[in-house]
Amino acid sequence: MALKRRTKINSNFSMASMTDIIFLLLIFFMITSTLVVPNAIKLTLPQAQKQTAAKPLSRVTIDAGLNYFVAYGNQRERRVAFDEITPFLQERYEKEPDMFVALYADESVPYKEIVRILDIANKNKFKMVLATRVPRQK
Repeated sequence: MALKRRTKINSNFSMASMTDIIFLLLIFFMITSTLVVPNAIKLTLPQAQKQTAAKPLSRVTIDAGLNYFVAYGNQRERRVAFDEITPFLQERYEKEPDMFVALYADESVPYKEIVRILDIANKNKFKMVLATRVPRQK
């Protein structure tokens, strides 16, 4: 006696569940990418016409409240006193002699404070890059 199935097996593949997973992953990555903040210190950088191609390894940041921050590579900035900047940069220079030092200063910072950092770089023969923002193209 031959038994027959009442329902036929459908050989089509439904993409509906696959698109749901893709959209969920897309939403997940969009949300997590907004949580990553590369520079947590809020600065308004002065404008410049061109941007340099040099990749700085060390960063010195001066915020609007004249607080100093230093960082190396992808590290998070840490607040330091002005006297701690020179030893930090000298230590980094011993490990990486080809390093660039990027100076991020809020546009409201007095020029005197920027010159103090530039003077440290000049005395120690560091290669210094001033960070600016490039105006948007119209």
